[in-house]
Amino acid sequence: MIHTRPAEPTDAPALAAALLRNRDHMRPWEPHRTEAYYTAEGQAARLADGGKRWFAVDGEEIVASATLSGIALGPFRSASLGYWVDARYTGRGLATRLVEEVCRAARDEHGLHRIEAGTVLANHASQRVLAKSGFEKIGTAPRYLHIDGAWRDHHLFQRILHDNPPPGV
Repeated sequence: MIHTRPAEPTDAPALAAALLRNRDHMRPWEPHRTEAYYTAEGQAARLADGGKRWFAVDGEEIVASATLSGIALGPFRSASLGYWVDARYTGRGLATRLVEEVCRAARDEHGLHRIEAGTVLANHASQRVLAKSGFEKIGTAPRYLHIDGAWRDHHLFQRILHDNPPPGV
């Protein structure tokens, strides 16, 4: 049975194995990675980098991941969302379920007001996940990220989680 949970430092070996297993599957949507990225040591460093991560796990195997990075507090209270799903598990609603869990945690546990996400123009599956999860398209950014060897245009999306004032206001 697949369940979602926050990432733990001890997940580095399983995460490295999942990323290596899905290297070709994710290539069109990812920046070029060094070989160190696909090691347990490389993933241990990523897990310690300050971002918030969640996994979908099937037994001991990580089959999807979502990350909130660039978390800004104060009056902005926003973060950027990234996620991926194992090639063997696409089309099952897993990404939508994981994104929903991350949005709930971002609002309820971290007090964020807003989450943003971007997709390469051709990543229609990811755009459907964002739409199902309540994100709205807010624009298109030319040459936004260096993905698969070139600067790629991205559609940008956001989801407003609540309209409460920031703490202390």
